[in-house]
Amino acid sequence: MDLIRELMLKLEALPVPTAGMMVVDATKIDVEGYTAEQIDYHLSLLEQARFIHAGGLDFGMSGPGLSYGVCFRNLTWAGHDFLDSVRSPDVWGRAKQAASAAGGFTVDLLVMAAKTYLEGKIKGLLGG
Repeated sequence: MDLIRELMLKLEALPVPTAGMMVVDATKIDVEGYTAEQIDYHLSLLEQARFIHAGGLDFGMSGPGLSYGVCFRNLTWAGHDFLDSVRSPDVWGRAKQAASAAGGFTVDLLVMAAKTYLEGKIKGLLGG
């Protein structure tokens, strides 16, 4: 889940041309502690989860051998919603703690935990 969050943050920051697309693979968005294969696999998961608008997989030569990536256009509404709910390192840490205490988690449960925490903070700020 940490890799998913990091990839989303990096994808959001990419300078994709307006009305354009770019091939994104591990060579473009390196995440420390993860292999190129792990990054490429998680990029395909982000496409499958419909967190990103992508034109499918793109195969090619990269680094020492064959690699693949996604033809990335932008984040989807669901992708922005996910990222905005877990952007803060504090919120992300608390959501992971809550999910871990529950005995397991999915992306949906992490988002729910993050949003619940944020709702509590907003209520506190509004005095209610």
